[in-house]
Amino acid sequence: MNATSAARALFVEAFSSTPIGTWSAPGRVNLIGEHTDYNDGFVLPFAIQHRTAVSLGLRDDDRIRVVSALTGDTVEVALRALDSLFPAQRDEVPDWARYPLGVAWALGAEGRRGVDLAFASNVPIGAGLSSSAAIESATAAALNDVWQLGLDRSTLARAGRRAENDAVGAPTGIMDQMASMTGRADAAIFLDCRTLTAELVDLGFVDAGLELVVIDTGVAHAHASGGYGDRRTACERGAAALGVAALRDVRVEDLPRAAELLDNVTFRRVRHIVTENQRVIDTVQVLRSEGPRAIGPLLVASHASMRDDFEISVPELDTAVEASLAAGALGARMTGGGFGGAAIALVARDDVDAVVDAATAAFAASGFRAPTCFTVAPSAGAARDD
Repeated sequence: MNATSAARALFVEAFSSTPIGTWSAPGRVNLIGEHTDYNDGFVLPFAIQHRTAVSLGLRDDDRIRVVSALTGDTVEVALRALDSLFPAQRDEVPDWARYPLGVAWALGAEGRRGVDLAFASNVPIGAGLSSSAAIESATAAALNDVWQLGLDRSTLARAGRRAENDAVGAPTGIMDQMASMTGRADAAIFLDCRTLTAELVDLGFVDAGLELVVIDTGVAHAHASGGYGDRRTACERGAAALGVAALRDVRVEDLPRAAELLDNVTFRRVRHIVTENQRVIDTVQVLRSEGPRAIGPLLVASHASMRDDFEISVPELDTAVEASLAAGALGARMTGGGFGGAAIALVARDDVDAVVDAATAAFAASGFRAPTCFTVAPSAGAARDD
């Protein structure tokens, strides 16, 4: 059963009524540009075929109920109560429910008509494929329609980011929500995270005979805690010391000066962001001038920077990347926030099985749990399904 059918079936089971419609939004893979989004930089993600769906029914009061196929739990609150819950009392809300309730709050729920929402998803959880943005974007698209808000996709993406930052407590940027809202088949989104200018860039994977393999390490990560926040703080510290609004404003040629002003750890964090921004720009240029087979070295350089300068990789991610490259991948890197999740490998279609076999064997040899491997295809963004 696909996510749309599963959401509709859950709605009927949980609420004993028929929904008025179902909306869905995709997860995403970030081709390149990691941790640059909250530094006002550049990213190049694309939406994937894995989606989260929400079936919606209207109520005759001002309450909102949400239920998820993942947990089976139903959470109910008054729309007018959301302003007191977020962000001050978010810990009173179950973790998963903060995402859709946070979107309703960010869109201005007070005074709106109540809704019932039932969610189902086939976006892998914890793999760095942004299952969180998928639930936020599906919710935003649905509420935008039924509350007749008339908001554009960038505004809906900002509501998703506000939900993740303030209702969930994860200090993420806006890349994931923009990719989930604006994706298109066989294209990536070249996003300027300062201006929210989004430009679709043809990837050409199909014509070039390429596949993008995701190697999910099974090592779960949590953005709301730990190293992600530490890295963001380091970036803010570096920008302040360099006298810029954000690391977006630091160029590669400025790095020697940065090395003199910053301590070693902060400098390496800054160097990753600055060089990663340049790699995103270079990747777009190479895609347009030489095609997708030529971007492999940029992916490899990105992983090395995240491993050595930003220090967000883990042994499982390094093993996935090294095994993929040894088996003939054109390029490979970890993707997502790090500290677990997935790696991606750009692979000729005929080499997919060899890369998957090599990664699986390398994990076994290292004593790691077997990875989950699958291919992803650049796909369309949030939409109403029925």
